[in-house]
Amino acid sequence: MDRSSPTAQVLDNTRRKHRPTVTQLAWLSRGLEQAGGKLPLFDRYGQRYDVRTIRSCIEQGWAEPWFKNPIKPDWLVCRLTAEGRALAEAGEALADSADDEDGEATAPRDTRIRSLVDDLFT
Repeated sequence: MDRSSPTAQVLDNTRRKHRPTVTQLAWLSRGLEQAGGKLPLFDRYGQRYDVRTIRSCIEQGWAEPWFKNPIKPDWLVCRLTAEGRALAEAGEALADSADDEDGEATAPRDTRIRSLVDDLFT
């Protein structure tokens, strides 16, 4: 019988990939617009992204720290990884196809995202 040690099982569980949340997917998709896949520190409304969202994406391998900000060392400046880029592109494609399946005209990207955010906070 080939059984993993308890330590190996714990490590495997911590490396297990999860589906991204709406917030994580929105953050990752913002990197598609930027040179080098740079991910923003602030959302479109000027609010700082939660550090838990950023760290979770780093742990899942969807983002990676890019460089340290000498002025604000507590800010995580990140960029998309290849896996994160593929995930964000797939999320964009799903959002576009959902608009097409509903028979609605495809709304501009900013309007779609704003409507999703507004739905979350109403």
